[in-house]
Amino acid sequence: MDQEYERRLLRQINHQNLPTEARLSKCVSATCSPVSVKSGDRFIPTRAGSNWSINFHYANENCRSPNQNHKAKDASSDSSKDAVAYAALLRNELLGAGIESVPDPHTDDRRHAVLSQDSQSLFRYTVHTKRVPFNSDNEVSPYSLSPLSNKSHKLLRSPRKPARKISKIPFKVLDAPELQDDFYLNLVDWSAGNLLSVGLGACVYLWSACTSQVTRLCDLSVDGDSVTSVCWNERGSLVAVGTHKGYVQIWDAAGGRKLTSLEGHSARVGALAWNGEQLSSGSRDRVILQRDVRTPPSAERRLQGHRQEVCGLKWSPDHQHLASGGNDNKLLVWNSSSLLPVQQYSDHLAAVKAIAWSPHQHGLLASGGGTADRCLRFWNTLTGQALQSTDTGSQVCNLAWSKHANELVSTHGYSQNQILVWKYPSLTQVAKLTGHSYRVLYLAVSPDGEAIVTGAGDETLRFWNVFSKTRCTKESKSVLNLFTRIR
Repeated sequence: MDQEYERRLLRQINHQNLPTEARLSKCVSATCSPVSVKSGDRFIPTRAGSNWSINFHYANENCRSPNQNHKAKDASSDSSKDAVAYAALLRNELLGAGIESVPDPHTDDRRHAVLSQDSQSLFRYTVHTKRVPFNSDNEVSPYSLSPLSNKSHKLLRSPRKPARKISKIPFKVLDAPELQDDFYLNLVDWSAGNLLSVGLGACVYLWSACTSQVTRLCDLSVDGDSVTSVCWNERGSLVAVGTHKGYVQIWDAAGGRKLTSLEGHSARVGALAWNGEQLSSGSRDRVILQRDVRTPPSAERRLQGHRQEVCGLKWSPDHQHLASGGNDNKLLVWNSSSLLPVQQYSDHLAAVKAIAWSPHQHGLLASGGGTADRCLRFWNTLTGQALQSTDTGSQVCNLAWSKHANELVSTHGYSQNQILVWKYPSLTQVAKLTGHSYRVLYLAVSPDGEAIVTGAGDETLRFWNVFSKTRCTKESKSVLNLFTRIR
């Protein structure tokens, strides 16, 4: 007998004859020793208690980092759409989920679809002896050359919703020297005739979005005055200019001439809002003046309700109610006949400049607070009730609703200087745009409702395609120095 074999055989016999305590001590010492012990055979785990549906769903999520999970939920990513479709296809073939359309990655429908199938087995070893009709939804036709089930074929043929893509880069950047970094002013507005009016220092400039031509409308430096607000009328023919001395000038944009100059305010006019032929103006003197530009200046309505400067004014789409925000943290709603506010909201903790009426839901009003508040709030002005609110994390400077979808855009100041696109009423963020180095104090929407322009104290105007549907997605990164000082 071979000596080596005899030695191993004796060692095994001695080990079997040892008492149980000795064998346990040897096993413990063996596991504590650094010497590696070769396993006798491969490990076969038991999967009797496994929930295949839940494990299959969370397998991809657990192997991703939080950053990757965030990217996967981005609706603008084509790869995330493909991943959801591929996962649904696997669930159909392995779990028999019966999914016929690609679920939305923003919803949890795909999770519920998986959890509802946990009663079925992952693998089936039974053979179907009954002939299945050709139009069955659960089986494959015996004459089909595809290994996929009919449900999976319907899934692959289901219409794919086009991915929503919002460019993070502005398609145009204009230089705007002397654009003031003042939260209480409103110096940018976009007309129905596709003309952009911008107040720079003591001048108002008009920029044509069609021809990119720039013209100077007025210069108030001869009177020792400066521009504090601009606002187009609905037809885009007249532009109202509020001044630091409290005047409101009406200019004919096509003719480039001043039609009238309205007095009545004792301090700067920082907010303007047209309602047909009527013009409302809010001032630091805490008064809102409402005047008809066709009548003599003496015919005016004085609305007194704010205790500090009026910095926001917006008329409702039905021309029946005026919303005003002030530095007294109040949001007031006025009708067209009363001299007192019909509604007053005091939930904001800072100045209310950002105001926007929804064009999709009658009576829905959105407002945003300043640095100490940072909240977006929504109000039902028909019942006077507060609907919902969300903390944006920074000062809310402007608000504007989309004309095409139930979405709105907000611009922000301290401390992030960002532009956010929100979906209503879920209040989920569709996009976050950055680029301004100062507070984004000014906002205007193009007449077609597809693009917006933002202005900041960094003396730039940036154009973004946030509500675009048909506009080309190509971006121009060049900085156009169009707004320059005219000497």
